[in-house]
Formats: sequence, C-alpha cells, structure tokens
Amino acid sequence: MMEEKLALSLFDLRHSLCAPFLEALYYPWELLGDTAQLLFGISACLPADFKEIAPGVWVGGGTTIAATALVQGPAIIGRNCQIRHGAFIREFVLIGDGAVIGNSTEVKNAVLFDGVQAPHFNYIGDTILGYKAHLGAGAIVSNFKAAGDEIWATLPDGKRQNTGRNKFGALIGDHVEIGCNAVVFPGTIIGKEAVIYPLCPVRGYIPSGQILKNDGCLYPRSME
Repeated sequence: MMEEKLALSLFDLRHSLCAPFLEALYYPWELLGDTAQLLFGISACLPADFKEIAPGVWVGGGTTIAATALVQGPAIIGRNCQIRHGAFIREFVLIGDGAVIGNSTEVKNAVLFDGVQAPHFNYIGDTILGYKAHLGAGAIVSNFKAAGDEIWATLPDGKRQNTGRNKFGALIGDHVEIGCNAVVFPGTIIGKEAVIYPLCPVRGYIPSGQILKNDGCLYPRSME
C-alpha cells in the first residue's frame, strides 16, 4: 500500500512516538491534519519520566529548556533534548528524543523524529522531519504558497498528488542534511540520506542518497 511504502521509505518508525498513527495513514502528510488529536492520544500513554510542565506541554527526562525559550502547548518534547535560547515552539509539535531546537528557530504544527537538529535560525512549519535530519543555519522549510492555493506533492514514482492542504511544508527523510540558507519549498519530499547544498532552492522529489548541488542537478552521494 502507498502509505506503507512512502512512510517506510522515508522514516525509521522506531524513532518516533507517532509510529502507530503514521502507519495508519494513506499519505504521511495526513498526520499533520489533526496534530492536536495526535498529541493528546500520545500524551495518554507517555512513559513515567515525562512530566506535564504547563497545560498541554509534556517534557521527557533530561531535557533542558532555556528560560528565554517559548513553548506553547499542546506539545510533546522528548527526553534529553536541548531547547535553546530564543527557540519558539508554536503549538501542535511532537519532538523526539535527543533533538536540538536552537536560537531563533520556530517550529509549528510539525513532527520531529529522534535526533533532529534545527540549531540556528530555522523555520519548520507543517512538516515531518525524520531521524537525525539536520538543518544548517538559516535553512527554511516553507509551508505556504504566495497564492494561498492547495499544495501538490511529487511522489517517488513521479506522479503528482494534491495534499488537500494550503499549508504543508515537507517530508524530510532520515539522516537528511540541509545546508545553510537553503529553502525547501512547500510540498517537497526528500529521501533518506540526501544532501542539500547551501543556498539551494529545493522542490519536488529528491531521491534517497542524492546530493542536490547549486547547479540544480542531482549527484550520487558517493561522489560527495
């Protein structure tokens, strides 16, 4: 089935509390359609080392949140995370274990798997980021088209699919590296272990293990 192939081709589901919810959906972006329900469903069965530190905000053991960070619930933040100075977690966010959300990074209506790093001046809206994905300083995941119309995604088989959403950022697979000041356009899908060079505009489908360079061409990661 499409939902199994697409989700499993992008994400190691052992590295997120959203796994049973994601497996049940036809397209992974459908997970973003009712993130509040997702979070409250997960919060009902969190391990004992998660504490509700404010209404609708659950935080795992070992996580540090800077006094200057702002976290708006509902949100679940995993174990051993760093929520650094000036970070803004803006509602409807699930963050996995060991993640880093840094200075001037804003996250909104998003799912971040374990080990995600967004440490400097990043925006992540209406997006799923896979295990140990990393955003360089200033990298932006755009979630809205200037015209405000519904966003289409290009699937791995080349077919185009209407997501039915006018706010949708990207599906970014495990171990993806996105360079400084790159911009990921709405509806983008990036396969596992892909590399995006700094300053690149990114759209459509980027296959696993490929490098997108500044000339707009794809190269095997083995040539890096």
